[in-house]
Amino acid sequence: MRFGMSLIGIVLAMATPALGADDPLLRPIEPDHAKDWLTPQPPARIYGNTYLVGFGGLNVGLIRTGNGLILIDGALPQAVHDVEANIRRLGFALHDVKWILSTEPHFDHAGGLAALERDTGATVISSAPAAIVLRQGHSNADDPQMAWLDPYPPVARVRTVRDGETIRLGEVTVTAHATPGHTPGSMSWTWRSCEAGRCLAMVFGSSLNPLAAGDYRFSDPAHAAALAAFRGSFTTVRALPCDILITAHPGQSDGDVKFAQFQKQRDPNPFIDPGACRTYADASEKMLGEVLAKEQAGGK
Repeated sequence: MRFGMSLIGIVLAMATPALGADDPLLRPIEPDHAKDWLTPQPPARIYGNTYLVGFGGLNVGLIRTGNGLILIDGALPQAVHDVEANIRRLGFALHDVKWILSTEPHFDHAGGLAALERDTGATVISSAPAAIVLRQGHSNADDPQMAWLDPYPPVARVRTVRDGETIRLGEVTVTAHATPGHTPGSMSWTWRSCEAGRCLAMVFGSSLNPLAAGDYRFSDPAHAAALAAFRGSFTTVRALPCDILITAHPGQSDGDVKFAQFQKQRDPNPFIDPGACRTYADASEKMLGEVLAKEQAGGK
């Protein structure tokens, strides 16, 4: 067993460029803008087997399954070393990561996936529409934000899952929930975490904010199906079993405030809020309504 683990380490080390060498999978994307997302944050166990290993403005989740780890999202390429360091700070090894779940194929959440896939040997899992984007490393014209989005390193191996499909690793079952709108391929993920005999419903939610770039209009008749799907995502999120909500960007669900409170006092746990998913969906739907009203009035 030790010999096998050593071989894994040797292979991963050979595949990873030497420290200080130019690594195409780690080249920074939008460094001046991205630094606002990458505020350093200590890794923390939020509840039971669920951890955060990301940043003040960008969540990266981690689930301990008893048979390896599940990482959720990959942040930006320039953030990969910090994510990996946070995993190690929790006492885990990179090769413990078996799956990396993708919420949305934008560079801020998916830019680091290729490097993390390489460094851990894990398999990236996403929706089928997201997989197309992840494999090519850039969004398509059906993405409302395409005009703003930078390309990022393509992901070599992507396994796809359907809406409502469950996947199991060790003692953890994760359910995929299609939540398109912010991107056509957005996916949210749910599982259960237990602590001191109390099990809670966990949600890692994709972004639901209706951002659009260039000439994209949500109210364009050509986007009627996409708009209907977006509205369906609000219904989906409201109906999720949801005791703790973690969103792709903490600020979308007051996660930044909750984490600051959590660092000061963990009992009662500020992340526990059975109404969080409803609040998140309601706020996002209100934003979409405001965008549609502006578009219909001829504004942007």
